[in-house]
Amino acid sequence: MTKRCIILLGGSFDPVHVGHVELGKYFCRLFNTNELRLIPAGNPWQKPLLKANPKQRIAMLECAFKPLGLSFTIDSQEIDRPGATYTIDTLRSIRHEVGPDVSLIFLMGADQLLRLDTWHNWRQLFDLTNIAVSARPGFSNSLALIPKAIADEFSRRFAAPEKIISTPAGLTYLATDLQINVSATEIRAALQNDQSPAALVPAPVLSYIKENNLYKN
Repeated sequence: MTKRCIILLGGSFDPVHVGHVELGKYFCRLFNTNELRLIPAGNPWQKPLLKANPKQRIAMLECAFKPLGLSFTIDSQEIDRPGATYTIDTLRSIRHEVGPDVSLIFLMGADQLLRLDTWHNWRQLFDLTNIAVSARPGFSNSLALIPKAIADEFSRRFAAPEKIISTPAGLTYLATDLQINVSATEIRAALQNDQSPAALVPAPVLSYIKENNLYKN
């Protein structure tokens, strides 16, 4: 019997861009699953106020991921939760929902890994999920740029995809062949200046943004 494996991709998605899509596609292939859960942030305490509202960000996720043929779901619990949202609370909720045996794989970019030690109860994340990270241009797989506490915790948990698929939580993976360098801030600035960042935003998302006049103010 094949073990169930769920890819978790959280983010502000303000807007959804090709980096998000490539992350989801790449890791679903790598871990041999089409089960992808997208988790739009509610009130991310480490970021400024979001420009698009929750309904618009969810709509952009649907526009971006529907064409891929993945079995994706949009988990709105962080949007629905009042106050600041913490990843640890979201993961606890998902683990309670799916049970102890499902392999959860939480995706993040290299920039997030660099500041993982600022996340609320960050060491406890490994009790709830596996973590897979995409590199960025110039990011070394030696983890030399990462604070020592994070590098030590992350590197001692390195495992092959086959091992991670069969393990509910506690392992890590660094995809050095997937290097994503897309900035939502730059995309919003381009849109505000009536430039079209077509190479950075999936076509259905760009159409939605234009139809709804987003990021103009």
